[in-house]
Amino acid sequence: MKRRNVLALSLNVLIGLTATLVPSVWAQSPVADWPKQTIKFVVPFTAGSGTDIVARAVAERLTSALGQTVVIENKPGAGGTIAANQVAKSNPDGYTLLVHSSGHVVNPAIYPNLPYDTLNDLIGITPLASLPNVLVVSPSKGYKDLKDLIAKVKDKPDAFNYASAGTGSATHINAEKFRVAAGITATHVPFRGTPEALTETMGGRIDWFFAPIVSALPLIKDGKLQALAVGTPKRSDDLPQVPTTAETGVAGSEYTFWVGMLAPAKTPKPVVDRLNTEVVKILNSKEFQARLDAIGASPMPMSTTAFGGLIKSETESIAKLVQTAGIKAN
Repeated sequence: MKRRNVLALSLNVLIGLTATLVPSVWAQSPVADWPKQTIKFVVPFTAGSGTDIVARAVAERLTSALGQTVVIENKPGAGGTIAANQVAKSNPDGYTLLVHSSGHVVNPAIYPNLPYDTLNDLIGITPLASLPNVLVVSPSKGYKDLKDLIAKVKDKPDAFNYASAGTGSATHINAEKFRVAAGITATHVPFRGTPEALTETMGGRIDWFFAPIVSALPLIKDGKLQALAVGTPKRSDDLPQVPTTAETGVAGSEYTFWVGMLAPAKTPKPVVDRLNTEVVKILNSKEFQARLDAIGASPMPMSTTAFGGLIKSETESIAKLVQTAGIKAN
């Protein structure tokens, strides 16, 4: 009987110590006081690209929400794989994050020897926004509409070219979905980012470019570019008079260009959850929605689980397009 009492007393002491120690251990954890230093968004494209513009808008508001500065590091090149690899291999402490476009899910199909695993080395926090791509041309080309462009390209196969913000980028995939669906052939000219592709398109050296509307809209309004169609399933509120590629008869050409936030896969769950909570609050705020609306984008908040599912499903579906279109890394 005495032994039973001693065991019970020991168990109570152990429970009491555990209750005391758990908060103490949590308090000493690097997660407990996160964030306590500057957070970095690594962006795989140049400043002024659609992804960069959204990243900066979120960074500004997340700085206020977390009480720590959020800075942008632009690291373009190799379809975003350089930036993605940097983040995938970085310390999973929540201070180095990736803000990538939907081109992220393309890379496993076109870069067979990636130094990181797209599905296992990075975890999606949430999409930030969806941005319509708009097919733009130089007004000097004299195209009446998209059907006119397609007819001219079919009349002279291989005599035309189209730009992208890099092989495998969202602008490239949108162009390939359109090209395959329209049954046309043209030469792909990849650039390091959207600004360079826009410049060459305005100059007439590029025949067309599926540009993020956030970057192209001011140039369209100024008459420096002509919009022939948007690549999304529905028309853009910013260009209501511009039809979708599907409306012009190119079925199966629709594409949704999203920008999302990711972190190294081993980032502590409390940090991932905190990031998701704070960013989703920002995306759902009327002030931020108005900010995105002004640049032709729409907020796209999701749970980490839903975003992970989107990344997996699109990785699989885009792999089929890459094979059909014969897309290869440069």
